[in-house]
Amino acid sequence: MPQLLNPKSKLPNLDVPLVEGGQFNLADAKPEYFQFIVIYRGVHCPKCKNQLQEIDAKVADIRADGMDVVAISMDNEERAKKAVKEWELENLPIGYGLSLLTAKELGLFLSDSISDKEPKIFAEPAFFVVKPDGTLYAEFVQNTPFGRPALDEVLSGMKFAAENDYPTRGTSVA
Repeated sequence: MPQLLNPKSKLPNLDVPLVEGGQFNLADAKPEYFQFIVIYRGVHCPKCKNQLQEIDAKVADIRADGMDVVAISMDNEERAKKAVKEWELENLPIGYGLSLLTAKELGLFLSDSISDKEPKIFAEPAFFVVKPDGTLYAEFVQNTPFGRPALDEVLSGMKFAAENDYPTRGTSVA
């Protein structure tokens, strides 16, 4: 069974190639406030298409608010390029090749394919909010493609948190 990461814990090293070239390495990410890491199921997922298109349209606003975003899947390069092209993603960096080990370290739910359109195994969706020091501020981890948190709700909450130095919650050991 996956185990959620604890708030304030360091995320595992995330280092994946990007469709547009280069790498996304969490250790090198230095947003002013938060790095958003969106885990998506892969090019086979229509819910992922909707989510990433919505984020793609807001990348400039996200960055203007001192935050940054990347979307990552376990898809291979060919499938990731297909997602970028078919979904007409122009602004959102797309990483691919998330390893099974790293997916497990992130506490992601994993699924086996149920059709030939899906890879043999893939990660279910998640949304991590990471502070510049690499520690986890918030996480939204799911075992189904349905019921994702509303993007505007997450963005407005994180903007409030950044502007008001709102502490990481869920850390009580009571």
